[in-house]
Amino acid sequence: MDSKNLAIGVLSTTAVILLVGVLIIGTRTDPALASGMSATGGTYSVIVGKLNTTEEIVYVIDASTETLVSFTFDSARKSIQPIQRLSLKELRQATSSSQGQQPATPKRGGRTRTRPPRRP
Repeated sequence: MDSKNLAIGVLSTTAVILLVGVLIIGTRTDPALASGMSATGGTYSVIVGKLNTTEEIVYVIDASTETLVSFTFDSARKSIQPIQRLSLKELRQATSSSQGQQPATPKRGGRTRTRPPRRP
């Protein structure tokens, strides 16, 4: 009967430890936010960032059409709302024209020489 009582004691102790673990995990109220995660599939890239304590922002980049669409996810309301749509092609053109930089085009038969940017 000694081995029977030992087995009951070990199983009871294991059951209590598992019950405490389930209660600790079940009572957590913090939402699981996926800040900083990214994934790609085909021509799409998805990047997730944290906006504030209850909201996350999701960026979806379509490389084929060169567009970026941003969405906000409110974990309290459990809803997704679109924020903005940008054309990356237009954005790239606007930044290059505002900086006054033109892409270097090589002359026929010649070589272009580029210098690395100066460090402050």
